[in-house]
Amino acid sequence: MKLGAFSISLTVKDLAASKAFYEKLGFETTGKVEDNWLIMKNDHIIVGLFHGMFDKNMLTFNPGWDQNANTLSDYEDIRDIQKKLLAEGLELLTTAEDGTGPASIILEDPDGNPILMDQHV
Repeated sequence: MKLGAFSISLTVKDLAASKAFYEKLGFETTGKVEDNWLIMKNDHIIVGLFHGMFDKNMLTFNPGWDQNANTLSDYEDIRDIQKKLLAEGLELLTTAEDGTGPASIILEDPDGNPILMDQHV
Protein backbone atom coordinates (compact mmCIF):
# COMPACT_ATOMS: atom_id res chain seq x y z
CA MET A 1 0.00 0.00 0.00
CA LYS A 2 1.37 3.43 -0.94
CA LEU A 3 0.41 5.79 1.88
CA GLY A 4 2.26 8.89 0.65
CA ALA A 5 3.77 11.59 2.84
CA PHE A 6 3.93 10.97 6.58
CA SER A 7 3.60 13.45 9.44
CA ILE A 8 2.58 13.57 13.04
CA SER A 9 -0.36 15.84 13.87
CA LEU A 10 -0.08 17.19 17.40
CA THR A 11 -2.87 18.76 19.38
CA VAL A 12 -1.35 21.76 21.16
CA LYS A 13 -2.52 24.05 23.96
CA ASP A 14 -0.68 27.17 22.77
CA LEU A 15 0.15 27.39 19.07
CA ALA A 16 2.69 30.21 19.47
CA ALA A 17 4.54 28.42 22.29
CA SER A 18 4.63 25.15 20.34
CA LYS A 19 5.86 26.95 17.21
CA ALA A 20 8.66 28.61 19.19
CA PHE A 21 9.63 25.26 20.75
CA TYR A 22 9.85 23.42 17.43
CA GLU A 23 11.78 26.29 15.86
CA LYS A 24 14.43 25.74 18.56
CA LEU A 25 14.65 22.14 17.31
CA GLY A 26 15.35 23.40 13.80
CA PHE A 27 11.84 23.21 12.34
CA GLU A 28 10.58 25.91 9.97
CA THR A 29 6.99 26.83 9.19
CA THR A 30 5.95 25.77 5.70
CA GLY A 31 3.15 27.49 3.82
CA LYS A 32 0.90 30.03 5.42
CA VAL A 33 -0.05 29.91 9.07
CA GLU A 34 -3.78 29.27 9.47
CA ASP A 35 -5.88 30.47 12.41
CA ASN A 36 -5.56 27.32 14.50
CA TRP A 37 -2.86 25.25 12.81
CA LEU A 38 0.47 25.26 11.03
CA ILE A 39 2.82 22.77 9.43
CA MET A 40 6.48 22.68 10.41
CA LYS A 41 9.30 20.90 8.64
CA ASN A 42 12.88 19.86 9.42
CA ASP A 43 14.46 18.17 6.41
CA HIS A 44 11.99 15.35 5.58
CA ILE A 45 10.30 15.39 9.02
CA ILE A 46 6.87 17.02 9.16
CA VAL A 47 5.01 18.03 12.31
CA GLY A 48 1.55 19.56 12.17
CA LEU A 49 0.51 21.73 15.13
CA PHE A 50 -3.24 21.98 15.67
CA HIS A 51 -5.00 24.02 18.37
CA GLY A 52 -8.54 22.99 19.26
CA MET A 53 -9.06 20.81 16.21
CA PHE A 54 -8.40 17.26 17.46
CA ASP A 55 -8.80 15.44 20.77
CA LYS A 56 -5.64 13.34 20.38
CA ASN A 57 -2.32 13.41 18.60
CA MET A 58 -2.49 11.36 15.40
CA LEU A 59 -0.42 9.84 12.65
CA THR A 60 -1.16 11.39 9.26
CA PHE A 61 -0.56 9.99 5.79
CA ASN A 62 -1.18 11.93 2.58
CA PRO A 63 -1.69 9.61 -0.39
CA GLY A 64 -0.62 11.33 -3.60
CA TRP A 65 1.99 13.59 -1.97
CA ASP A 66 5.69 13.27 -1.30
CA GLN A 67 7.29 14.76 1.85
CA ASN A 68 7.41 18.18 0.12
CA ALA A 69 3.67 18.19 -0.70
CA ASN A 70 4.43 17.62 -4.38
CA THR A 71 1.87 15.55 -6.25
CA LEU A 72 3.16 12.10 -7.12
CA SER A 73 2.59 10.82 -10.65
CA ASP A 74 2.04 7.29 -9.35
CA TYR A 75 0.01 6.95 -6.17
CA GLU A 76 -2.71 4.82 -4.66
CA ASP A 77 -6.04 6.60 -4.38
CA ILE A 78 -7.56 6.84 -0.90
CA ARG A 79 -10.61 4.89 -2.08
CA ASP A 80 -8.42 1.97 -3.15
CA ILE A 81 -6.62 2.10 0.20
CA GLN A 82 -10.02 2.13 1.93
CA LYS A 83 -11.12 -1.00 0.03
CA LYS A 84 -7.93 -2.82 1.04
CA LEU A 85 -8.29 -1.84 4.70
CA LEU A 86 -11.92 -2.98 4.78
CA ALA A 87 -10.95 -6.25 3.07
CA GLU A 88 -8.39 -6.76 5.86
CA GLY A 89 -11.22 -6.49 8.37
CA LEU A 90 -10.20 -3.11 9.78
CA GLU A 91 -12.87 -0.79 11.13
CA LEU A 92 -12.88 2.75 9.76
CA LEU A 93 -14.18 5.60 11.93
CA THR A 94 -14.78 7.74 8.83
CA THR A 95 -14.88 6.72 5.19
CA ALA A 96 -14.29 8.33 1.82
CA GLU A 97 -17.22 8.61 -0.56
CA ASP A 98 -16.96 7.13 -4.05
CA GLY A 99 -15.51 9.43 -6.68
CA THR A 100 -12.18 11.05 -7.33
CA GLY A 101 -10.09 13.80 -5.83
CA PRO A 102 -9.61 14.89 -2.24
CA ALA A 103 -11.00 12.64 0.49
CA SER A 104 -9.99 11.23 3.86
CA ILE A 105 -10.49 8.29 6.17
CA ILE A 106 -9.75 7.78 9.85
CA LEU A 107 -9.03 4.57 11.71
CA GLU A 108 -7.43 3.67 15.04
CA ASP A 109 -4.61 1.29 15.82
CA PRO A 110 -5.14 -1.38 18.52
CA ASP A 111 -4.10 1.11 21.23
CA GLY A 112 -6.63 3.74 20.17
CA ASN A 113 -4.14 5.99 18.36
CA PRO A 114 -5.94 7.74 15.52
CA ILE A 115 -4.57 7.48 11.98
CA LEU A 116 -5.72 10.04 9.43
CA MET A 117 -5.27 9.30 5.74
CA ASP A 118 -5.90 12.62 4.04
CA GLN A 119 -5.64 12.81 0.23
CA HIS A 120 -5.42 16.34 -1.18
CA VAL A 121 -5.18 15.48 -4.90
